[in-house]
Amino acid sequence: MLGAGTVGRAVAEGFAGHPERLATADGAVITLVGVAVRDLERARAAGIRGDLLSDAPAHLVADPGTDVIVEVMGGDEPARTLIVAALRAGKAVVTANKHVIAHHGPDLEAAARQTGAALRFEAAVAGGIPVLGSIASDLVANEITRVRGIVNGTTNYILTAMAQEGLPYDEVLQDAQELGYAEVDPSGDVEGDDAVNKLVILARLAFGRWLSPATVGRRPPTARGDGRPGITGVTDQELEGAAALGLTIKLLATATRRGETIEASVVPTAVPADSPFGWTDGVTNRVEIDAEPLGTVGLSGPGAGGPATSSAVLGDLVAIARGLGSTWAGLPAATGPAIAAADPLDARRRWFAFLPAVKAGPLPAALDAAATVGFEDGTAIRSEAVTLSEAKAAFAAILPDGVDVTLYPVDD
Repeated sequence: MLGAGTVGRAVAEGFAGHPERLATADGAVITLVGVAVRDLERARAAGIRGDLLSDAPAHLVADPGTDVIVEVMGGDEPARTLIVAALRAGKAVVTANKHVIAHHGPDLEAAARQTGAALRFEAAVAGGIPVLGSIASDLVANEITRVRGIVNGTTNYILTAMAQEGLPYDEVLQDAQELGYAEVDPSGDVEGDDAVNKLVILARLAFGRWLSPATVGRRPPTARGDGRPGITGVTDQELEGAAALGLTIKLLATATRRGETIEASVVPTAVPADSPFGWTDGVTNRVEIDAEPLGTVGLSGPGAGGPATSSAVLGDLVAIARGLGSTWAGLPAATGPAIAAADPLDARRRWFAFLPAVKAGPLPAALDAAATVGFEDGTAIRSEAVTLSEAKAAFAAILPDGVDVTLYPVDD
């Protein structure tokens, strides 16, 4: 095992606490033979057996006594290099590293297929929720047309607290950091990068192609341009206005296949408050899969943390030991380099915005059937279905010069 942080310690506890659950098809017990860490003393203090510890991860990968490498160290390097080395040596790999899988997916898949080494990464998306296996195996008789979900617990906790307690973003973020739900540098979560990585992985299994993470939109539109990335621009005022219209705002990761094109974005989205996504509060994750002929399948559960993620890691480890192969199971290879995602926000849809107090007057034609709720400091508006360009023009027409507002897509 490479790494012994929150997830790694939980994996080690799984070996120590219930070894009988970690067995091959013929009953042979899987054995943890080494743990590579940066700080040996810290790992010992955390309860990792001293005889297992090493500060040389490359040696563990190259050791002929290791059959499977479990990578839970995170980050890009040296994790990517170590995973590639293991696969090229014909050793199976289990990883929870969504960044490495999303950014180097084509190369890692090619290496695994070339040597026949299994590569499993269920833990990289939605913690312990078995969503990747469901897509790759259980739904293979269906044509998947869309995957969407709340796949980042930190942002969902922040938005939930803002909506329920009426607190501003900065204050709730600080609380989340003190509770351990957000990192000291939370940008990877709150700006949408983490959710983008997970969406790239979901799209690979659902649609058979790797997407370039850099092409997945993370900024909601505004009346006059583009908003701030992820949830960093969402205000408690907007959440209050959305609630008055029966909506709430969630960071929704969505990928849709339209012919040969894959549309993908990770943007704060207004959803009905009484919908499954609207009910998904706190650090809970939820993923929905639209498939033909089955319909829509939803999976919810703990999406982060040591227990949830280690559950998926250990499950993948047992799957390898029982000969079940890579996470993509028998799906065709995703050949070629990663492709660019198309922008899904150009389609006709409803839009939500909270407009500051402006001079009363008739609404533009594109908003003449809009639902509105007035507040002392502004107006919450949900438009009828219009294109993004129509929405931008209509909202800009009723804003004073120099004033801009975020336009949140409404996902019914």
